[in-house]
Amino acid sequence: MSVDRKNKPAPIPSSPSLAQPIVDLTDNVLNARLPSGDSVTVHLYGATVTSWKTSNGKEQLFLSSAAALDGSKPIRGGIPLVFPVFGPPPATHATGKLPQHGFARNSFWEFLGKSSSESLGRKADDSVKLDFGLSSDFLADEVKAKWPYAFGLVYSVTLSKGKLETQLHVQNKGDQPFEFHALFHTYLAVKDIHKTTVSGLESASYVDKMRSAQTFTEESSNLGFTGETDRVYTPPTGKDKSALPVVVKEDGQESFVVNRDALPDVTVWNGWVDKIKGMGDFEPKDGWLRYLCIEPGTVNSWTKLEAGDAWQGGVTWESKL
Repeated sequence: MSVDRKNKPAPIPSSPSLAQPIVDLTDNVLNARLPSGDSVTVHLYGATVTSWKTSNGKEQLFLSSAAALDGSKPIRGGIPLVFPVFGPPPATHATGKLPQHGFARNSFWEFLGKSSSESLGRKADDSVKLDFGLSSDFLADEVKAKWPYAFGLVYSVTLSKGKLETQLHVQNKGDQPFEFHALFHTYLAVKDIHKTTVSGLESASYVDKMRSAQTFTEESSNLGFTGETDRVYTPPTGKDKSALPVVVKEDGQESFVVNRDALPDVTVWNGWVDKIKGMGDFEPKDGWLRYLCIEPGTVNSWTKLEAGDAWQGGVTWESKL
């Protein structure tokens, strides 16, 4: 005879499958999306991030509608990677035969894989890390001839809710030392450059490329824009030598907070009307109103890597709007 138990234990619920980040690589374009709705797109050509959207669907990066996405030239917009030289290379330097901004942004990278971290107490993975690699073995012979050093680069792009982290690891794999620049040439999307300001640069020395590359000291606590701007800042560090955040504001409200690690310099660039008019791969022509380049890097002096040594630097971009 069966007896009904009053305090029968409840059946053990079956574990629902946890929502996971979705990562898809098709035709050399990688798309990753978190359960929160945040997403990122990276082209293997240049390992260039071309889109970063937060959970509300808002695009955080500016990409020219005329950008070449077929590997024929560096992508105009997003986050092109600059290595091993920033700007036109000095004729007397080892990088002297390379194109402007080096070769990282117009080389095909390899996707090395993804990893995600499940936060304690969260029901879903709240971040995904995407790793890309480029080494001297991957370079075309003509590029190797211009810069014959053995190196390995690992570029990590980590997407989390409201944040994007970009980190570059450089290793000297040869028996000769080499010197390099590295920079994240980031085109942030803004609503109106006239109403956009940057703080965190006060008291920084800067090289002003619009004024014969002379050096000045920034006096403004909120840098505004009224014309073509092309400056390389070296902001002061905090008491513990850490880099202070650079903050972009729109209409007085914080829109981006930029934190740097081992990247002492910040280039601030907007080409304004005339410069953009002359750029064939920049569309629409009034797009200068809707972008601001904030480019953390190490470019005011050369970083020297001895044989076997490695260097790492990175940025965390936080969207506030």
